[in-house]
Amino acid sequence: MPHLIVEYSANLAGYPEAEALAALNAAVCASPEVKDEADLKTRFVHTSAFEIGTAPANRAFVHAELRLLAGRTPQAKADLAERVAAVLRRLTPRPAGLMVQLSVDVVDMDRPSYVKERL
Repeated sequence: MPHLIVEYSANLAGYPEAEALAALNAAVCASPEVKDEADLKTRFVHTSAFEIGTAPANRAFVHAELRLLAGRTPQAKADLAERVAAVLRRLTPRPAGLMVQLSVDVVDMDRPSYVKERL
């Protein structure tokens, strides 16, 4: 915990994943909600099969899901969501003629059923 999964559509060619990973981890770990930076696991998922609405083309998306153990305040979750959104706003490519949708969701994980170990 936490887990940060960023999905983006394949029509965002040249997404700077390495730069974004470093920036996202720095932004999230700077939050007082993250006690141990080694707990953050961030990954990108490049989505080749997608459809946005009913228009045939010219749409793209970036969606981040930050999964945290339950118990954070609404203010803490909003702060974390904005930290993630700020990085993605800055680094997401914006190809001409393409409408890009950005979304961030903070999701509570159930503490009693979450298993985590360092091997």
